[in-house]
Amino acid sequence: MTTEHAAASKFPKLTYPKLPMRFNTAGPCDGERHYLVPPLPRVPGAQLFVEQGDYFVMHAPRQSGKTTFLRHFATALTAQGIFAALYISCEAAEASEDNAVMAQEIIVGEVLREAEHQLPLGLRPPALDARSGSATLLTELLTSWCEACPRRVVLFLDEIDAVRGQSLISVLRQVRAGFPKRPDHAPWSVMLCGLRDVRDYKAASGGDAQRIGSASPFNVKVESLALATFSEAEVRALLMQHTTETGQEFEPEAVTRVLELAGGQPWLVNAIGREIVEKMRITGPVSEAQIDEAKERLVLARATHLDSLVSRLAEPRVRRLIEPLLAGEGVALDPVFDDDLAYLVDLGLVKSRPLRVANPIYAEVIARVLSAPAEESVLADPRTFVMADGRFSIDVLIREFAAFWVEHGEAMVEGATYREAASQLVLMAFLQRVVNGGGIVTREYGLGRRRIDLLIAWPYLDAAGKRQIQREAIELKVWRDGRKDPLAEGLRQLDGYLDSLGLSQGVLILFDRRTTAEPLEERTREEAAVTATGKPVRILRA
Repeated sequence: MTTEHAAASKFPKLTYPKLPMRFNTAGPCDGERHYLVPPLPRVPGAQLFVEQGDYFVMHAPRQSGKTTFLRHFATALTAQGIFAALYISCEAAEASEDNAVMAQEIIVGEVLREAEHQLPLGLRPPALDARSGSATLLTELLTSWCEACPRRVVLFLDEIDAVRGQSLISVLRQVRAGFPKRPDHAPWSVMLCGLRDVRDYKAASGGDAQRIGSASPFNVKVESLALATFSEAEVRALLMQHTTETGQEFEPEAVTRVLELAGGQPWLVNAIGREIVEKMRITGPVSEAQIDEAKERLVLARATHLDSLVSRLAEPRVRRLIEPLLAGEGVALDPVFDDDLAYLVDLGLVKSRPLRVANPIYAEVIARVLSAPAEESVLADPRTFVMADGRFSIDVLIREFAAFWVEHGEAMVEGATYREAASQLVLMAFLQRVVNGGGIVTREYGLGRRRIDLLIAWPYLDAAGKRQIQREAIELKVWRDGRKDPLAEGLRQLDGYLDSLGLSQGVLILFDRRTTAEPLEERTREEAAVTATGKPVRILRA
């Protein structure tokens, strides 16, 4: 012990008062400080795989609880008295790129450091020079550890997909090579954990099966486990923990709204709770309207979690799926589509069966980000859309958008990155600019629907001074080459949408994107129609 350490040890460790429990949006959850859904039941098959000595994979999107689960699982396994379980993050090895020796040194260093914190002295790996420059440094560490440890070693490698190229190949080969030597000379069980399933590790290592000697760089894995989003019961339980801690209740409609907006995504559930409690500082019962306000604030703030998803929108395989989703079009069902879909599901951007954006908040963020360039060109004054009685004017909206579309539409569509959905995005941008601050625009879009449904929710005070919500439904359709006029289909679809909302009238906007369409200023006009059930519809052909 150095003189400095000896002096420091004379001072007793300070104790701090217990901090209030809170909704956590940064890093792994600590049950002493954070509201926490029990992590272990979220991956029920993991315990059996460890007991059987399996090598397996777990994957889940960012900030969905992977690290929280792994830390709790490793602690629980070690506490059973049979295993020495260790969790490490491989994220720091990302900087090694193709330097396999450097990657091993980083990972081995992490194993040695984390073992000091997570395991008692008798279960830790023996001392090893983590900078020896050995090409098989990881194997040497794991072998010496397993030979010396009185228990079966279990290793969790988190953020494994941060490692790339030759570095990833080297790490996976060494782990895989130990599989037949377990438990005396290699870990009894290994879990690889990251954003993606093992099928994408081949791409991360260079994409060529010949470079790694097999079609999969980890072909000893028994199964891939996905960390599920929160169930309805888990969301309710998390919110109830806050009620139990503070006495503040979430009204039943508010809980339902959290379920709808977050879709069970753990970070979003916690972010809504934190927005309500810590930023909006709501003190009484939490209402549905306040949940909607919290959602709007999150979307506008675009926290790191949301920005990390937005950054993916420029990727070709993300665009190949998100663009037809926004446009309501179908896609070719081929191996490329299957790979793209698997990638986006692993990222947490979409869900399948039916294919849709994973939750309404992600859908809102995607639409706003992609429509933002067009929104900058909208100079209309939102106050001109508000009538004398405080209600929102659909007449002004149709008239002003028609003029805007004639002036700017073609140029915006031609310059759009997501060109197939450009018409819809321009309208969304216009709506967002003129409604933002006074009301809320919600969007419903999905693959193969050939339409986008929009709903304006506009609060106002009636003659008696009571707060009311005006709701206006708008449906968007596109007339493309090789198809017939979508008017009849649009009226039928809008009729059903209005029924679902309990509204008696609506707006249908038809964008004509055929190569044989009339010039924009000639084809942009208003029409009127009635649905099969007698609901009047304002039509704008554009």
